[in-house]
Amino acid sequence: MKDLRVTLDRLADFDEIVDVRTPLEFAEDHIPGAINAPVLSNEERVVVGTLYVRTSAFEATRVGAAMVARNIAAHLETTFADRPRGWRPLIYCWRGGKRSESLAVWLNLMGWRAAQLDGGYKTYRRSVLAALTTLPPQFEYIVLTGATGSGKTRLLRALEHAGAQALDLEGLAAHRGSLLGAIKGEAQPSQKAFETALADTLRRFNPERPVFVEAESRAIGRVMLPEALLHAMHRSRCVSVQAHRDERIAFLLVDYAHLFDEPDTFKAQLRKLIGLHSRERVERWCRLIDEDERATLFGELIELHYDPAYTRSSSGHFVELPRAAPFVLRPNDADIAEQAHELLNRLQLPR
Repeated sequence: MKDLRVTLDRLADFDEIVDVRTPLEFAEDHIPGAINAPVLSNEERVVVGTLYVRTSAFEATRVGAAMVARNIAAHLETTFADRPRGWRPLIYCWRGGKRSESLAVWLNLMGWRAAQLDGGYKTYRRSVLAALTTLPPQFEYIVLTGATGSGKTRLLRALEHAGAQALDLEGLAAHRGSLLGAIKGEAQPSQKAFETALADTLRRFNPERPVFVEAESRAIGRVMLPEALLHAMHRSRCVSVQAHRDERIAFLLVDYAHLFDEPDTFKAQLRKLIGLHSRERVERWCRLIDEDERATLFGELIELHYDPAYTRSSSGHFVELPRAAPFVLRPNDADIAEQAHELLNRLQLPR
């Protein structure tokens, strides 16, 4: 199989990337664009691993080989049944071992031109970690700062639609970044999957053009930003996105309306703020949920929680914040695209 092994820089040479690890391994993280064709199921891998530890390597290999053979046969009849004669797949497993080798051998026997990724996912993972150290310093960032409800994320996405380079960290993290920032019906990626998506995004950017990014703390929900990116963002020029208080409340009433669908969960989240705020204040906010006083609740959260928290977190990190260019945004207006163009014109940046 040595002549069928290829290195990571050859990914683009293949028609398809096939990850033969278990569904659980694949779900945690995988090479972007890869499909999952496991040669061992989650349960089968446990069986083989247990045999290896408790019986012998030979017995684990014997039982595992039979399982792998059955699964490969099933994939030939289903997953790969419609692949054309000249199909060129790249196969990988955890570290380029027997799982990927087994499928690559069979695909080549079928007449396809399959290759095995040398080092497997483990090699790819090392490349991601290296990229998250070396890529962030290569770009000039323009950081959109501003308090919760000012519409920074809407503006960021409008800037991208206007042709600017935009790094949507909250989109990659599937989280809005605050205590109440979980997105209904959407689970956050694993840390590894987030880092893979982030590295893949950075690789697509042109270092000669600035990258717009929203100001974030180190954690977005349960995922963490890499140190090199945070360091670069903290030293980049800023745009201070501002919106009137009433507009911010109206924006939050739409963006966080789903929280009122599960009032007990909403109140449980707010009670996590006890310690930062008095129990009496938090219980008042919980009563406002019961009374459906939505505008009053968000007004108090803005004034007493979000704005003080923003001031504390931003002033000590973003060194260019005192010189930030102010930009008043109307986050609820339909002309968000026009406002994005207005900002680009003001900054004299190409679209």
